[in-house]
This record gives sequence, structure tokens and C-alpha cells, in this order.
Amino acid sequence: MSKLLDGEEARMGADGRPWPSFKEALAVWGRIALLSFGGPAGQIAVMHRILVEEKRWLGEARFLHALNFCMLLPGPEAQQLTVYIGWLMHRTAGGIAAGLLFVLPGVVAVMALSLIYATYGDVGAIAALFFGLKAAVLAIVLQALLRIGGKAIKNTVMAAIATASFIAIFAFDVPFPIIIFAAAMIGYIGGRTGMAAFQTNAGHEASGNGYVAGADTILGSEQADNSQPRAGAMMRTVAIILVLWLGPVAALLLILGPDHVFSEIAVFFSKMAVVTFGGAYAVLAYVAQAAVETFGWLRPGEMLDGLGMAETTPGPLIMVTQFVGFMGAYRDPGSLSPLVAGILGGLLTTWVTFAPCFLWIFLGAPFIERLRNNPALSAALAAITAAVVGVILNLALWFALHVIFRDVGVFDGAGMALPMPDIASLDFVALILTSVALIAAFRFKVNMLILIGGSALLGLILHGVGMI
Repeated sequence: MSKLLDGEEARMGADGRPWPSFKEALAVWGRIALLSFGGPAGQIAVMHRILVEEKRWLGEARFLHALNFCMLLPGPEAQQLTVYIGWLMHRTAGGIAAGLLFVLPGVVAVMALSLIYATYGDVGAIAALFFGLKAAVLAIVLQALLRIGGKAIKNTVMAAIATASFIAIFAFDVPFPIIIFAAAMIGYIGGRTGMAAFQTNAGHEASGNGYVAGADTILGSEQADNSQPRAGAMMRTVAIILVLWLGPVAALLLILGPDHVFSEIAVFFSKMAVVTFGGAYAVLAYVAQAAVETFGWLRPGEMLDGLGMAETTPGPLIMVTQFVGFMGAYRDPGSLSPLVAGILGGLLTTWVTFAPCFLWIFLGAPFIERLRNNPALSAALAAITAAVVGVILNLALWFALHVIFRDVGVFDGAGMALPMPDIASLDFVALILTSVALIAAFRFKVNMLILIGGSALLGLILHGVGMI
């Protein structure tokens, strides 16, 4: 670690540029973390813009290959993507640093908002801040849709997979894992049979039109020199992460018993961490039902308040679970003060939610790197990316409806479950603010940080003049 921090491992990248030092990498990961608004779609777009287009640490094909693998894993795919790329750049230390930095701003922001929420309730200025931020988040999500779609939808077959994915999840509420599995099978069969639409060999990368080829990046197109899995090292990594993840859970069960709120939080969210395929939205209903009906941690409607915090602060959307853990411990503090119990409950939730993410990457990434040029696997992962474009479109539309309309119901009939906004609940102020954000982002190419800050400021101004 000291050698990495001191920059002593000087070497050259595949494109002839000096390999970024560990300190330089920390600065980049910190910048990504602070800009990671908008859920997985916005976060992936930020990473792509900074790591692929700006820094050119890795090319389009390698970025999408890593993203596709992370889509298959339980847990927040954007955070796991940072761990994967951090591992590629600076081995285990790089993966740990990238993953921790990515969630740190969200931990701090959601914790602060949880304290305000529990202490003061619904604060008008905070609500106005969220109101403005949502417009910027929607613009960021739409930008991500266009960026990722433009890279992944290369032919009519991939377009058909993306369309089918969108229809399946938007109109028929098909579970995310089923969509991903179906896309992977289609891609794998297409790759095995040699169909031209599924040929994604990284050795024949395109160039031009903004496409960043692997040969023009620091990592290059070859297999990472740290990607050869060694059984002894992997077993040590697994043992350390398992102890760090499950050790506190076992200690709480032994010391406090299974019925204590901290034990319930530790066990429930540890289970959730291994079944949350499909990201935050796929598991929110499950968490909300358990938090309200089973454990009594939240009151009805409070899950949406927590989601509003997570959607409009940096970091993964699954950070809403920190709010759930905070409120659960705050309302059942035992011998502690409510605020201390809430802080400990929120931090415990975050720990058991994110610790497994490092395990999946450090175990799987070496093997995925070795299989990067396998035609069938690459085709399966490419098909997954196309399906994810459809899922992101669904999230963008879902988010847009909930930003612009105050009341969105569901039409349930003929096997379909379509979101149906109440036209009478159209929020004209939200519509105007969202339109301004979209024009700023797409017409004037406003910097993301300025877009986020400006939208938040407009929300506060509108609150000050009594419009919201």
C-alpha cells in the first residue's frame, strides 16, 4: 500500500502514457463519487464520461464488459463497477479505495438528512432542494440512456433486445433477473452459432465517432497482468471479507440476541445483500414491506421519503436502506439515545449491504477478465447491455412520471401493469423546471456539477417565493 501511495510503482500504460499513481486515482474516484447523482444510470454515465472519454483509462469494449458482469451480480452495479475498474488499475487496494470512496458521500449525505428528518420532520427548504435536484437527475438519467444506448445498440438485433426488455419490464412487470437471464441466453446462443449481430470481438474494435478503442487507453486491450487467479490469494481474500462482513452479525446475535433491533437489521440486510438482483428499484418493495409490516421500522409512506433522499444525493440508490436502518434503531433505541442508536443502525445497515460487493468482484473479476475474448461469453454480455438499455428507459420514464405528476397510479389489466398518471395532478412548476434542466443539459451542454447546483438553487428560490 505504501508503494502505491508514494507512486513508486512507476510504469507505462498501453498507450504510452504514465500509469496513474494511486493518489491520482483517489482524486478521480473522489470526483466520480461527488458527481454520482441519478441512480445507476446517471452514475454509470459519469464513470463512462470520466474514465473512458476523459481519462482514457479503458476503452468502450472493456468498460461495457465490466458493466455487463456487474449487472449479473446482486447489489448496486455502479458501485461494483467502481470496484472492478479500481481493481484493474491498482489491484485489491485500488478496488477497495474506489468502492469505499464511491459510497462515502452518500453515507454522509443520507445520514445528515436522516438526522434532520428524525429531529425536525418535513423541512420545507430540504423538500425544495430535493424538488430542484430531481429535475437535474432526470436530465442526467436521459443523458445516460443516450450514451449507453448509442454504444450498445449496434444493430437491429440489439435494438430488438432492448425494445423487448423495455416492454417486458414496463408493461408486464417481468422481474429484472428473468430479463437479464433471457438476454444472456440469446446472446450466448447467438455467439456460439456465429451470428454476425453478436460478434463483439475486442480485437476488432471500431474507431471514430467518439468510440474509444482499447489500444488508445492506459489499460489497452490485453488481459490485465493481475487477472491470473491464484487459489491461495483468493482464499485469503474470501476469508477476510467474510469475517469483516459476517463477523459483526454473529457478534450482535451472540451478545444482544436475535430479537434486538441491531441483530434484526444485521440479519435482514445481510440476506438482502445476496438477493438484490436488479438494483435498488427491484428490491424496494421487498424492503418497504418488511420495514413497515414485519419489523415496524417505518410508517407507511416513509419509504418514499427515504427514496427521495437517496435519489437526490450522491451514491447508490440502495443507500435508502441506511435511512431504513436509521429509523428502525431510532424508534427502538434501548439504553442508547435515539440519535446515537439511529446513527449506529444506519451505519450497520450500510456495512452489511456493501461489504459483500467487494467479495463478488474480487472473486469473479479475475475469471471474467480471462474470458474477455471468449466469443460466446462476450456475446452474452453484449446482449445483457442491450437489455439494460431497455431497463434504463423504464427507469427514466418511471422517474419522469413521478417528477412531473403528483399522483401516478397503475392500470392492471390484460396481464399488463402500466403506470397511469393522473393528468389533473400535473405539476406545472416541476414540468417547467425539468424542461429548463433538459435544455441546459442537451442544448447548452452545461457541466453536470453546474446543472445539479443550479437546479437545487432554483428549487430553493421557488420555495422562497412561495411557488412550491
